[in-house]
Amino acid sequence: MSALPGLPGFERVLIVTAVEPERAAVLAGLGPHGAGGRVVAVAGGVGPAEAAASTARLLTRAECEGRPFDAVLSAGVGGGFAGRADVGGLVIADRSVAADLGAEDGDGFIDIETLGFGRGRRTADERLLTALRTALPGAVVAPVVTVTTATGSAARTAALAGRVPGAAAEGMEGFGVAVAAEGVAFGELRAISNVVGPRDRSAWRIPQALARLRETFAALAA
Repeated sequence: MSALPGLPGFERVLIVTAVEPERAAVLAGLGPHGAGGRVVAVAGGVGPAEAAASTARLLTRAECEGRPFDAVLSAGVGGGFAGRADVGGLVIADRSVAADLGAEDGDGFIDIETLGFGRGRRTADERLLTALRTALPGAVVAPVVTVTTATGSAARTAALAGRVPGAAAEGMEGFGVAVAAEGVAFGELRAISNVVGPRDRSAWRIPQALARLRETFAALAA
């Protein structure tokens, strides 16, 4: 029995957001599906380290209790790359990429994989990705970058776009959640609140993005 009609075959689903307003939007969309114990939504903290630690604790606890999760979704608001994802839109990650994990080399950047120190990207579970695409047909499917410092300049925007061709959104937790969820089906969703680039708070549309997040989980619960 699926935890959510939009995710057939996944019996228990953990949804990891960063902050309480995101969690509240997810729960509002889930309605009764969020109250039965088979779908758990948490505010795991901001940034990949805190999100990874929270996810690992919850997965371990569930395993010890004999009620393991078989899908983990990193979900929240994020920035959208111009021309790839519009404000108010939704991005489903086909890959979650640690875009600033690596080393500077003069004016250049060497990612963690090129350095030979580990993996800097996680691919979404194919079955989960297919279910999300089917349930959310209006979403953009593309790489989502995870950063530890939100982008605030045109130069850094261009650098990130160059490192991760086709990237559509930027968040701060996806890669961390993905690492903690190794061995469990993983996916990432980002509702777009602003354009990645020079910091302009007057252009942020966080309520609109939270509304899109709520609509997204209502669609998965329908």
